[in-house]
Amino acid sequence: MNKRSTIKDGTSKTSEASEQIAVWVGLDWADKEHSVSVYEVGSGKSEGYRLKHTAEALQDWLSRLRTQYSGSKVGVVLEQSRGPVLYALMSCEFIVLYPVNPQSLANYRKAFQTSGTKNDPGDAQLLSEMVRKHADRFRAWVADDADTRSLQLLVEGRRKLVNQMTRLTNRLTSHLKNYYPQALELAGEFNTRQACDFLKRWPTLEALQQARSATLRKFYLSYGRPTTSGVNERLEQIKQAMPLTGDRAVVLAGSMMVQALVAQIRPLIIEVEKYDDEIHRLFQQHPDREVFESFTGAGRVLAPRLLAAMGADRDRWQSAAEIQQLSGVAPVTEQSGRQHWVHRRWACPKFLLQTFHEFAKQTIAWCDWSKAYYDQQRERGKGHHAAVRSLAFKWIRIVFRCWKDRVAYDENLYLRGLERRGSKLAARAQLVKQSKELRRRQRSAHSVEELSPNPQIGS
Repeated sequence: MNKRSTIKDGTSKTSEASEQIAVWVGLDWADKEHSVSVYEVGSGKSEGYRLKHTAEALQDWLSRLRTQYSGSKVGVVLEQSRGPVLYALMSCEFIVLYPVNPQSLANYRKAFQTSGTKNDPGDAQLLSEMVRKHADRFRAWVADDADTRSLQLLVEGRRKLVNQMTRLTNRLTSHLKNYYPQALELAGEFNTRQACDFLKRWPTLEALQQARSATLRKFYLSYGRPTTSGVNERLEQIKQAMPLTGDRAVVLAGSMMVQALVAQIRPLIIEVEKYDDEIHRLFQQHPDREVFESFTGAGRVLAPRLLAAMGADRDRWQSAAEIQQLSGVAPVTEQSGRQHWVHRRWACPKFLLQTFHEFAKQTIAWCDWSKAYYDQQRERGKGHHAAVRSLAFKWIRIVFRCWKDRVAYDENLYLRGLERRGSKLAARAQLVKQSKELRRRQRSAHSVEELSPNPQIGS
C-alpha cells in the first residue's frame, strides 16, 4: 500500500493527487474518541482536537470539513486499511484516504522521539506530517466497487469460520482417540454433516454396536453412494471392533465432550455453506470472473480468493513485484557491509500470503509445469513450503499479467513461451505430462484386468 506509483511519462500519480489536497488531516483512531491533527496547506496553520467515536459525530465532522474548505480535497491519513472509521470516510467524495502501516508510523516516531514517548495527539500529527512531506512515497487508497469489497470480506470471513471449525475438529479427534478411535474412520471427515450426525447418534462404540445393521446401512447410503462391498466391510468392522477402554468414567466424559463439540461444528458447517453460496453468486456476476476461473487449480474456493487479493482497481498495482513483496511471497534481502542474508518476510498480510501459497500448492496436482518447477526446487534442497513460495512467486507474475490485461490464462500459450526462451522447465513439464499419462494407462489397464472374467473358471 505504501508503494510508489508511476506512469509512463515518468510523473507520479501520487504526486498529482497530493498537489490537489488543500488540507492534511492526521487521524489517530480509538474505540471511544479519535485524535485529529489538521494542517492547512495554503496558510500553514495547524490545530489539534479530539473527536468522539459515534456515527453522528463523524458525519457532523465531515459536514464541517466540506463547508469549511468548500469541497476542496482533504487528505486523511490513518493507521488502518479497514474498519468503522474508514467505512465512514470512504463514501465522501472530497476525502482522499492514505492508510498507513502501523509499523511505518512506529519507525517514523522513533526517528524523532528516541525516548519512546507515545501519545495519540502526537501520533495524529506525525501521521499527517509523514505523508504530507513524503507524498511521492505514499499512494492514495481507492475503494473497490461494492461487489469486489463484498467478496474480499466474505472470503476472509469464510476462512475464519473454517479455522474455527478446524480447531474444533482437532479437539474432537483428540477426545475420540481417548476412548473411541474406531470413529476416526467410521464417521467420515469431521467437517461434514455425516460425521456430525454419526457421532450424535452413536457417541460410543457400545451405542454403535447396538444399532441394527439395516439402520447403519441406511445411514451410510443416505450420505452418498458407497459400494455394497464397502458398506458390508464397514458393518463387519463395527461388529468386530473392540473397545479401547472399559473405564465408564472415561467413556462418559469423552462422549459428553464429543457431543458438545459436534453441537458446535454442525452449525459452522451450515454457515460455511451459506458463505460458499453467497461468494459463488457474487463471483459469477463479477466482470473479472473468467480471468480468475482460467487459472489451473483455482477452483470454486481459490478463484474468488485470488480475485479478492488483486481487487478491481488496475492502478493499485503497477508491477507484480509490489504484490510479491506486500504478500510476503518475495524473500527479503538484507545487506550490511560484507554481510548478506536472505530470509522470508514475517510482517505481512497473512491472509494474502495464505491465498497465494494455497493456490500455488493446489496447482502442483493440476498443472504439469507447476509440478515440474516444484520438483526442481526440492531437488535444489528447498523445503516443501519454501518450494511452494517459489512457485507462488512465479504464479503471481502470471496472475498479475492476466489481471492487468483482462485476459484468461492459457497454459499452452505459456508453455510455448517457455519453449521459445529455451527454458528447461518446458522439457521437465513434458516429462511430468508423459509420466501422468503412463500412470493413467496403467490404472486403466488394471481396471480392465479386474473386470475381465477369470479364464480358469469352468475349465
